[in-house]
Amino acid sequence: MTGRPSPEEADSYYFTYIQKVNGDDPLRAIENQLDQYSPWLRRISEEKSLFRYAPGKWSIKQVLNHISDTERAFTFRALWFARGFTDPLPSYDQEVAVAAAQAEKIPWSAHVEEFTRVRVGTISLYRNLPRDAWMKKGIASGFSFTVRALAFIIPGHVEHHCRILKEKYQLG
Repeated sequence: MTGRPSPEEADSYYFTYIQKVNGDDPLRAIENQLDQYSPWLRRISEEKSLFRYAPGKWSIKQVLNHISDTERAFTFRALWFARGFTDPLPSYDQEVAVAAAQAEKIPWSAHVEEFTRVRVGTISLYRNLPRDAWMKKGIASGFSFTVRALAFIIPGHVEHHCRILKEKYQLG
């Protein structure tokens, strides 16, 4: 399913991510990011992955862990809605998730591998969705989403954080 989401497909907040995705094919954006960011992430050393650009900010490890966890949450929402479940899904608190993950205890290479594997799973889900599933809607965190909007939010969220890594963490 191609075409960009309309305003009623997600809360306006999420359009900050949707707008970061070029074109009308979110699956292509998701696939391209895998090819673009996996090699880039592999070049970051274990030592550098512990870097924080300011006190109280997440380390690079925590940022990548957050990216992977959030992609899982958005992909689960897409699966839930696409399969026709109607129960609303709860909120996802990134601070709770980051604290519980203990990302700093995991080797950087394992984080990069996890990002790659999560992304491959996301690609598989979206490649195999029935055409009519893309426009199915559901509620998560008190907001209405379509499966299509979530397909744009996923790469937009990655783009958002990778820009931060390049600019504030000096990983250009």
